[in-house]
Amino acid sequence: MSALYFDLDGTLTDPKPGITGSIQYALQKLDLPVPSQDELTWCIGPPLRASFVTMLGGEKLADLAVSFYRERFADVGLYENSLYPDIKDVLTTLGHSRRRMFVATSKPGIFAERIIDHFGLTGCFERVFGSELDGTRVHKTDLLAYALETTGVNASQALMIGDRSHDMIGAKNNGMGAIGVLYGYGSEEELIGAGASHVCATPRAVLDHIHGAPD
Repeated sequence: MSALYFDLDGTLTDPKPGITGSIQYALQKLDLPVPSQDELTWCIGPPLRASFVTMLGGEKLADLAVSFYRERFADVGLYENSLYPDIKDVLTTLGHSRRRMFVATSKPGIFAERIIDHFGLTGCFERVFGSELDGTRVHKTDLLAYALETTGVNASQALMIGDRSHDMIGAKNNGMGAIGVLYGYGSEEELIGAGASHVCATPRAVLDHIHGAPD
């Protein structure tokens, strides 16, 4: 594979405290019951607004919930985040190959770029692809189609690495390869069921798999 597209949340970083804490903040602002952070981990990965629609039982308050979420996330939750072990070394090693490397996340690009910069990973990637604040390209199928077109990469030579079904489905819909990571927030059953050709238990396993795959 000549180009690698990495998901952000649950693949490069563990964003649980920031995302779940910001969801809790939004629900508090709406005077609604607030689940524990552990009960909200299912929201990590899928488009945020869709998760609020599910939580709130409809569309009515979803946009307001997203705006409350961003009140906290933009300045606080963004940095309640941590790199997974070995990620920086894995990316550095992959960077020594001739493969092109990108981030492809449903998170708004303005936030994703700040997170990547915060962890000193900007130099590892040619570009960070994220959604727009208005929801444009929030679905992985649309995002990856845009990323492939923008980078001029042949989909048959591209690989998506992510931890949720949305990553695998988005890749499959665009004719890309896809591998899942099990250290994030998706299960092996979810990932394989959504089309992952392989699953990796650790970031090092991702490196080994990519190095062992034909170019």
